[in-house]
Amino acid sequence: MNNATLDPDQNVERDAVVTACEYADAQLFAAHTHQRGQFAYAARGVITVFTDEGNWVVPPQRGIWVPAQVQHSMHMRGPVTMLNTYIHPQAGQRLGLAAHCQVVEVSPLLRQLLMKAIHVPTHYSPTSHDGHLMGLLLHEIAAMPALSLNAPLPKEPRLAQACREFLAHPSQEISIDAMAQRSAMSRRTFTRLFRLHTGISYLQWRQQACLLAAVARLGNGEPVTQVALELGYSSSSAFATVFKRVLGEVPSRYVVGQPL
Repeated sequence: MNNATLDPDQNVERDAVVTACEYADAQLFAAHTHQRGQFAYAARGVITVFTDEGNWVVPPQRGIWVPAQVQHSMHMRGPVTMLNTYIHPQAGQRLGLAAHCQVVEVSPLLRQLLMKAIHVPTHYSPTSHDGHLMGLLLHEIAAMPALSLNAPLPKEPRLAQACREFLAHPSQEISIDAMAQRSAMSRRTFTRLFRLHTGISYLQWRQQACLLAAVARLGNGEPVTQVALELGYSSSSAFATVFKRVLGEVPSRYVVGQPL
């Protein structure tokens, strides 16, 4: 895909440019990169992002930071309203933005700043009111706390293949032994290499991957009970307990978008 189409203002000599786009359900942007970092805010709908390092899910009213030159694809879950802030790499470094992808919270202030920034001319004066608004926007993006909404992919080829198979059909019922068998490894070797390559245990990763799938499906309007049972949880209440402990909200509240 032509990067100029995805990021038409990539050569503008300003720290940040904000755009707003509407996307249809299931719309897919194949693997691509940007010259600038991209902060994508899901004002409505759910976005899934894939890179060689793993996958991320962005629920409504949250955002994802994708650094410059990181190859990624995006998949829309439901009709999506996305507000993109394209950030000059030097500005990102100055603000201390992460060198890797991460999903972040979006404060009420940041939400309002984004809504105002979409009306700021591309060639704003850095010393004008618009310039100061964009500066505050960048500082607020940098201040947002990261959320645990990703499942890292191990570099080891056998583990990576087994994890991709899991992500295609995630379930809490897929055991360590089953994953070790898929990876053609002993249980001991599998558990050791999995932690070495991902930094977490398989059971932690399995929970994270299932929650990512749940967020995407709930964002598409699927019933909580159906999602819970199809992901291998014993009941909707057991699922809700895990969901709230990890993500801070019960499932029915977590994916509810706010009006624009």
